[in-house]
Amino acid sequence: MFYVFLLLVGLVCLAAYVLFIFNTVPGAKEERLGVIEPLPADTGTWKLDQDSEAGKRAKSEGLEREVRNYFYENDQRLVQQVRYRNPATREIVRVEQDVAVKRKRIKV
Repeated sequence: MFYVFLLLVGLVCLAAYVLFIFNTVPGAKEERLGVIEPLPADTGTWKLDQDSEAGKRAKSEGLEREVRNYFYENDQRLVQQVRYRNPATREIVRVEQDVAVKRKRIKV
C-alpha cells in the first residue's frame, strides 16, 4: 500500500513539474510539442460562400452567406464567423454563433 501511495505522489509531482516548466520557460512548449500552424492568409476577410450546402440553402432563401476567420489576439484563438445578408439592401439579416477553429501543432 505504501508503494502505491509513493507512486501516486511521484506522478502528481511529475505532472506539476511539467506544467510549471511548460508555462514558465520560454520556448519549452514549442520545443517539446511543436509550433502552432500559421494563421490562414485570408484571416479577417469576409468571403461569399456559394459552394457549401449551407451557402446553397441560403441562396434558395434569397440571402448571401458570408464566412470569415477571425483571430482574437488576447485569447490567441481562431474562430469562424458566419453572417447572412440581403443582397438587395446589403443589410445583415442574421448571424451564426462563432465556431472555434482548432489549430494544429507542427513539429519543426
